[in-house]
Amino acid sequence: MISTQTPICDFNTPALNFSLKGVDGKIHTLDSCRGEKGLLIMFICNHCPYVKAIVDRIIRDTSELKAMGLNTVAIMSNNPDEYEEDSFENMQKIAKEMSFPFPYLIDETQEVAKSYGAVCTPDFFGYNSKLKLQYRGRLDASRKESAPSNVKRDLFDAMTQVVETGQGPLEQVPSMGCSIKWY
Repeated sequence: MISTQTPICDFNTPALNFSLKGVDGKIHTLDSCRGEKGLLIMFICNHCPYVKAIVDRIIRDTSELKAMGLNTVAIMSNNPDEYEEDSFENMQKIAKEMSFPFPYLIDETQEVAKSYGAVCTPDFFGYNSKLKLQYRGRLDASRKESAPSNVKRDLFDAMTQVVETGQGPLEQVPSMGCSIKWY
């Protein structure tokens, strides 16, 4: 497992279209996922200890953001041959067990992850209502273990600012996680 950090936010980069199968069996696109106030695109997977440490917080924060008009979509781009836990069947199982409040999609060709420049799990891309990038940082100070419950909610605070102003914060702490498992 290689630990990787995300690059700094390249403000106003437009979101790129995608068409991916979800654990619900439906095809999801950028337009079908977007919310009135924006969209959070997360590259996650099932096996990563960084994701496992924050999955409850991801669910909490994305549920609260959805109530503000900002939708979320999760994309799994890992090579499932390398980690069986990341198979489509296991994605379906985890999404159901955890009651994900967002679509969970498989990027079988890894083209979406490559086009976005995703490097690790978790990797967060926060877009405003015009689908221009405003956040590329961490969820919070958690690493392979959850940070204390009273820690600053970096992603939630940044995306709340995006909902309210259309602009993300200039100061952003990179996300850290396992490198994407490429074919």
